[in-house]
Amino acid sequence: MYDHADSKGRNLTRGVQFQASSTLLDRAVTYLEAGPADCEAIAQEVMGLRKTSAAVADRVVIALVGSDPRISRLVDGRWSLVATPSGSPLIKDCTFAVVDVETTGAGPARGDRITEIAVVVVKGGEWELTFDSLINPERSISWKATEITGITTEEVENQPIFGEVADAVAGELAGRVFVAHNVGFDWRFVSSELRRARDLTVDGPKLCTAKLARGVVPGLRSRGLDSLSRYFGVEIENRHRAGGDAIATAKILIKMIEIAEEQGARTLEDLLRIKKKKKSRKKTSMPTSVDEI
Repeated sequence: MYDHADSKGRNLTRGVQFQASSTLLDRAVTYLEAGPADCEAIAQEVMGLRKTSAAVADRVVIALVGSDPRISRLVDGRWSLVATPSGSPLIKDCTFAVVDVETTGAGPARGDRITEIAVVVVKGGEWELTFDSLINPERSISWKATEITGITTEEVENQPIFGEVADAVAGELAGRVFVAHNVGFDWRFVSSELRRARDLTVDGPKLCTAKLARGVVPGLRSRGLDSLSRYFGVEIENRHRAGGDAIATAKILIKMIEIAEEQGARTLEDLLRIKKKKKSRKKTSMPTSVDEI
């Protein structure tokens, strides 16, 4: 069986994945391609621990491969590569992790960090806020960011740094479709923070509600969050705060998925293609003013 990927090479069947930037981990994956192996064999052949006890081998191998989504433990205690299904998953089978972050500034490449993050899980037309926390960015917050969000440097001084919540955030995202309004912004920040805190590289399907709106409600002049909220009758509580914006985005996502399904969408790939088709047709029409903030 092979993984199903879209035109950008994103795996659509496994959701968000994390891979440690580790030569040892890559060696473990290569070693397991030959078939399942127990902890002692992995410790000896992959890690070079020739004289370790079974108990120590168990602990070090769990630490190495236990959190990698490509590897799972069998009932007999051996480790094996995960068999992945082919084909794009049905929308009804997808779980979406709707993310919103507030930050110290415009981009992680400039040294900016997350000051607040929220995750809302959407499944089968229902939503639940599963994570919402202020974050100490370990640097000052720009006056412009404070003006937008109301979050001050003093307010986050005693809050957890991202490294303290990294495992919880990764757990909320793993195996799910990453969704955000203007998804590139949130994806870059979350990816940067997880790389810094856990040396993890984030991969997997991501869906932008601003771009999806171009396909399902093409008549709107603006696809900004405020505009979409008014169109769908969704009230935003605590605008420009992670929890309030993530909840509003999740509610809008549910409504847009309903429209997409009425238009014939059945799979995740169908959702991703909707905005591509509409975007390409718009290039031949008169340009419009699009506000996606």
